[in-house]
Amino acid sequence: METKINKTAEMIAASKRLVVFTGAGISTESGIPDFRGPDGLWTKVDPEDFTIDRFLSSGETRKKVWYLFVEGGSLLNAEPNRAHLAIAELEKMNKLSSVITQNIDNLHQKAGNNPKKVHELHGNMQWLICLDCGMRYPVEEMRQKHPSPDYFPVCEKCQGILKPDVVFFGEMLPQHTLMMAERESRECDLFIVIGSTLIVYPAAYMPMYAKRSGANIVIINMGDTGHDDIADVFINAPAGDTMARIMTRLKKIVK
Repeated sequence: METKINKTAEMIAASKRLVVFTGAGISTESGIPDFRGPDGLWTKVDPEDFTIDRFLSSGETRKKVWYLFVEGGSLLNAEPNRAHLAIAELEKMNKLSSVITQNIDNLHQKAGNNPKKVHELHGNMQWLICLDCGMRYPVEEMRQKHPSPDYFPVCEKCQGILKPDVVFFGEMLPQHTLMMAERESRECDLFIVIGSTLIVYPAAYMPMYAKRSGANIVIINMGDTGHDDIADVFINAPAGDTMARIMTRLKKIVK
């Protein structure tokens, strides 16, 4: 383990273009269960309610979704953990090109990463977007205005349908974000995966793009991933402790 920590820190110190890729495993230490895990969202709600067709056609479905927002819970109120803070610190040290994330929890921005450097492949749960005029509203603001879980608010500007600004089943990933993520992956020299099983596509293509372009690959995850075979370093350990140890070692190298 210590050898892997040291090697990763040395790779970061030598890197000119580092990309960090994060999945659900980085946020479990912030109290957000993996959606697919034993205590995840899909054990509590019908995934069909998160298909775009059902959401658009059913007022009852929209009401169920709004209930989740009014109740709040871990997804909206979570705080960054040591892994998020470490990634933000890498940016402050000018060692980070960008973050590509599968998560919708806004924790990279809360930790201090520049939102322009965070490419959110599946959207951000902190926002609602009008499907007619494109107006965006902070979820917290709308929760305060519409505290009843029996009514999903509509756009204040045009009365159009508001939708959480996340990718529902049946929707395309945001194409500009996907394009930027692909470019960052192809142009980096070090690609660090934190807390992703790398089985959900097209997101899981990103480390493959990086590897084919000659980048070193580090994977930090509890358990196997779909791309263990391309890792130069694989660390099977919790994200927070691992990133804290890597940062401690890195600071000794670059001081």
